[in-house]
Amino acid sequence: MVGIIMGSDSDLPIMQEAIDILESFDIQIEVDIVSAHRTPEKLFDYAKNAHARGIKAIIAGAGGAAHLPGMVASMSPLPVIGVPVKSRNSIDGWDSVLSILQMPGGVPVATVALDGAKNAGILAAQIIGASDKCVLDKIVAYKEGLKLKVNKASERVKK
Repeated sequence: MVGIIMGSDSDLPIMQEAIDILESFDIQIEVDIVSAHRTPEKLFDYAKNAHARGIKAIIAGAGGAAHLPGMVASMSPLPVIGVPVKSRNSIDGWDSVLSILQMPGGVPVATVALDGAKNAGILAAQIIGASDKCVLDKIVAYKEGLKLKVNKASERVKK
């Protein structure tokens, strides 16, 4: 149900957090490497046809110039969540953040924090949960778990 793509296999350690969180919610994923600059034909095919394969949201991670999320969003009717990745050719990650964040009107890309693939996975699950009660219940339980964790930490520091 969620497509997770990245521009290079060097992005996988970051994107693994999206994979892991979605798997913990029992959401089906499809993972691939789709480079905006090195495999543009594959990018076009992926973006134009993901919805026909049953994908409900796309998480696209990219570093450097980070064109992948925006290009996918320009061609796909699906919600796209961009994950800016701090790569070795990055300018402290700011180039990636701004490339994904500063999209023109009409081509939105939801953008998470630098290397924030876990939040991208949670956001994708929330998008799916808006129309799937089973997923929504898992999100509710996950958020309740976060609350309990904070409350336990609060009790520990009060002692």
